[in-house]
Amino acid sequence: MQMAKTLFSYFTIPLFLCLSSLHLVTSFPFASGQIDYNYNYNYYDRSCPRLGMIVKYGVWAAFKNDTRIAASLLRLHFHDCFVNGCDASILLDDTIDFRGEKNAFPNRNSVRGYEVIESIKADVENACSSTVSCADILTLAARESVLLSGGPYYPLSFGRRDGLTASEKAANEQLPSPIEPLENITAKFTSKGLDMKDVAVLSGAHTIGFAQCFTFKRRLFDFKGTGKPDPTLESLALTNLQGMCPNKDASNSNLAPLDYASTYRFDNAYYVNLVNSTGLLESDQALMGDPRTAALVTAYSSNSYLFSADFASSMTKLSNLGILTGSNGQIRKKCGSVN
Repeated sequence: MQMAKTLFSYFTIPLFLCLSSLHLVTSFPFASGQIDYNYNYNYYDRSCPRLGMIVKYGVWAAFKNDTRIAASLLRLHFHDCFVNGCDASILLDDTIDFRGEKNAFPNRNSVRGYEVIESIKADVENACSSTVSCADILTLAARESVLLSGGPYYPLSFGRRDGLTASEKAANEQLPSPIEPLENITAKFTSKGLDMKDVAVLSGAHTIGFAQCFTFKRRLFDFKGTGKPDPTLESLALTNLQGMCPNKDASNSNLAPLDYASTYRFDNAYYVNLVNSTGLLESDQALMGDPRTAALVTAYSSNSYLFSADFASSMTKLSNLGILTGSNGQIRKKCGSVN
């Protein structure tokens, strides 16, 4: 019944969203102050008017068969944008010319959803051939995943082009790690034009989805080489996680919910968990160790509307990182390979 209600609300667009979107027809101003008329909110209104519904249905169909896919598509988008921009480079298979991002350590046997984007791309190609980039499809699919999970709408511009190459090395170097210190993660964000607030806000995407045990197991048994568990992890949560992830290699790929309170619902419970010292990843709980991010965590834990508004703003910023437009890049026929 809850899923039925979620899906009903997903396909029902509130009137205030329709009205608030009417002004989104201007071109996007870049940091240089220039206007790129090849990148705007209504880019596909004439060339592919059914794009929104095709992507919406593709994400919904995938979610119906696999409720984890919403979080996976959101993560796929983040991992794409964070490595040299939102250019769908993460979707490229390895070639004789480059080793791509799929097999980089943060992505290998971890990032999911490639086949969903490829399937949606095929449907889009049938409706409007050689018109919509894989980068735009992935960006739109991420937003649909947030909406489908009960999260906020956020405005997007379109007209991205797909990149012509990918880099395993760049993905290994640029993507944040769940065991990195907060200062390192923040430095990676600021190198992209994001800030510490974006770190705290975008970490809230962990309100949905799962993590493999190997990403946090050291917190449970040998935190920073001490031979003991992470002292910041609440005792009952520690016991439960040790049951899910016993101290043996065979448990490395076991899954634990990033937000045990509402695993499939996009809400602010993730921040409540952090306040209660039950965050799953070391990098998540570290947000409570810095007074600047701790203040944001506390605010979001008590105000879901504030979190939703700030998440929407940060996701719009993320979706504009390092994009290719106009004559740069290409529109791939298939997302896994350049034309």
